[in-house]
Amino acid sequence: MQAVENKIIILMDADACPVKDETYKVAARYGLKVFVVANSPINIPRDPLIERVLVGMDPDAADDWIVAQAHASAIVITADIPLADRAIKAGAAVIAPNGKPFTQSSIGMALATRNLMQDLREIGAITSGPKSFMPRDRSAFLSALDVAIQRLKRKSAER
Repeated sequence: MQAVENKIIILMDADACPVKDETYKVAARYGLKVFVVANSPINIPRDPLIERVLVGMDPDAADDWIVAQAHASAIVITADIPLADRAIKAGAAVIAPNGKPFTQSSIGMALATRNLMQDLREIGAITSGPKSFMPRDRSAFLSALDVAIQRLKRKSAER
């Protein structure tokens, strides 16, 4: 797939994404193409706007594919902070499944916190792990996705 720079697309890091159905519904409302990127087969709705992209088993294969397609009119959905960083650098809007947007100004702190927690786990410190996914997270995600799409639509209209 060759990215179309001015067309809004959604690139989903799908292996553990809890907001697949919500993404499909919002994308359908706006008529946007969704690329569901995963290392293993994932069921997707039969819809010409939803495309499953099965990448190799290399741990970074999905991330690499997503970053290669990311551009200023792309929205990347991921909880993977290093992927979020790479997608931001490629010019994409990035949203976590809990609705938290990753931005150029927030990604540095997110990476530092992630690295600190990883270092603590490696030396045997007990950490609590990620918070449970709650209904309010789903609602925050829907709102953040809608805001990101509206912002990209405005930018597209200005060009």
